[in-house]
Amino acid sequence: MSPLIIDTDPGVDDAFALALACAAPGVDLIGVTTVFGNVGLATTTRNALRVLALCGRDDVPVAAGAERPLVHPHQHRARHVHGTDGLSGRSGTLPERATGVAGVDAVSLLVSLLESAPSPVTVVAIGPLTNIALLLAAHPAVHGKIARLVVMGGALAGGNVTAAAEFNIWSDPEAARRVLVEESVPVTLVPMDLTTRCAVDGPWLDSLAAAGPRGAALVSLTAAYREHYARSLGRDGMVIHDAVAVAEAVKPGLLHTTAMPVDVDCGFGPGRGGVIADRRPARQPDDRREVDVALSADLDQVRAFLLSHLAD
Repeated sequence: MSPLIIDTDPGVDDAFALALACAAPGVDLIGVTTVFGNVGLATTTRNALRVLALCGRDDVPVAAGAERPLVHPHQHRARHVHGTDGLSGRSGTLPERATGVAGVDAVSLLVSLLESAPSPVTVVAIGPLTNIALLLAAHPAVHGKIARLVVMGGALAGGNVTAAAEFNIWSDPEAARRVLVEESVPVTLVPMDLTTRCAVDGPWLDSLAAAGPRGAALVSLTAAYREHYARSLGRDGMVIHDAVAVAEAVKPGLLHTTAMPVDVDCGFGPGRGGVIADRRPARQPDDRREVDVALSADLDQVRAFLLSHLAD
């Protein structure tokens, strides 16, 4: 079993991502940490607990992390996309978990899980990167226990919060730059350029809802999110960004990646939070760190993979 940790800010697509991590064969979900993002920290933490309860995973330790960015205030949440409670107003319909949060903060739990893991751990970061930046900065001794960091974030060709920036990176650009540019842990970046192309449609969601109680419960959380994406996409459907990143984590190679240097705009102009990728094929060699950026995939294969495991 491959050990996996998820750092998350649920969020509708985070709920699908957590459910996928619980259902995927060959994966041992050993911990979940929460961060501010789509809604405030108390709400993201409650949502994570309840989604895990839906999946029958009262055993997975959950710890709450950063409630604000490293440096500058967070300007707004994504309630207009995910609903006021992060789950289209439906979080209260999910079961309460028998076990609550761990008695430690997120970074402490991450350190403990990494140090005690018998083999290197894949860490999937599907919210703002504040917890991960704090972990890597304060605990360099655990770097070698991270097999790979899979990050859902960034936009190479236009964002969803601003013309330049995707929500997760924009929420804490300084943390994102620390993780993507300044550290040496292997990173696979899954940007919204690809996750948006993996959007699922109404029939896909209907198939998931018809598959069983868990699938029906997940689809029941999507009303506000689905309405937002119906306007954005111009059709019935939605983008489950974070589940695509988890799919790559549990099935390496599902997404096709290209190694390239990236940077994060931490200025205060219109580009703040934007990910700048150096995609020049003939660039001169230099000492910049490269990350693996997921640029393409067999989209039907990705959707089929998600449905087959979420419907189990």
